[in-house]
Amino acid sequence: MGQVGVLKLSLAPPQGGMFLSVGHRGLVMAWVVAVCGMPGSGKGEFAAVLSQAGVPVVSMGDMIRAEVRVQGLVEEPHIFGEVAAALRAEHGEDVLAVRLCERVDELLETHEMVLIEGLRGTAEDAVFSARWGDAYLTVAIEAEAELRFSRIVQRGRSEDGDRAAFEARNERERGWGLEQLIAGANNAIHNDVELDEFQARCRVWLDALRAGHTA
Repeated sequence: MGQVGVLKLSLAPPQGGMFLSVGHRGLVMAWVVAVCGMPGSGKGEFAAVLSQAGVPVVSMGDMIRAEVRVQGLVEEPHIFGEVAAALRAEHGEDVLAVRLCERVDELLETHEMVLIEGLRGTAEDAVFSARWGDAYLTVAIEAEAELRFSRIVQRGRSEDGDRAAFEARNERERGWGLEQLIAGANNAIHNDVELDEFQARCRVWLDALRAGHTA
């Protein structure tokens, strides 16, 4: 990956994306972007910036939260982890990715970019890569562990829990291959700054992608 300041930008790797017709605009370049990162790294903030810029977002985590609610389970940290593990054990490591693909394809009919928030496993990455080929790229959000934990404490989501839950979640997601995804991502953005500066970095990344790859 190339590096520009605090952003590692290799905006050349996927050659071309894919063309599709989007209303009156005719043929435009379409991209499927998946963001990965350890818990608390800032994936949600990255997604919020893209959403504000008109990019539709589909969330891997939302699928787990929805499954927990469908089953009528208590929304506690270990429950979210157990449900995610059970889905993968019963239906395969790529179950969430397979379920997500049709929704992404629907969105690509009317949008030139779709963001998948919360890519966590190499099996999921393989599904997306096979599905969209050169139109698919990954972005890693990077931050140190202590900073990530402090953010998690501040945000107070039901699935987060205490320090022990944080460490357990880190280990669980490492087991799915998350560290490999982060290391091999097409692009990386460091989230070691205040929120407004990180948001600015995300906008720089988005502007660079659009400038380099929009037909």
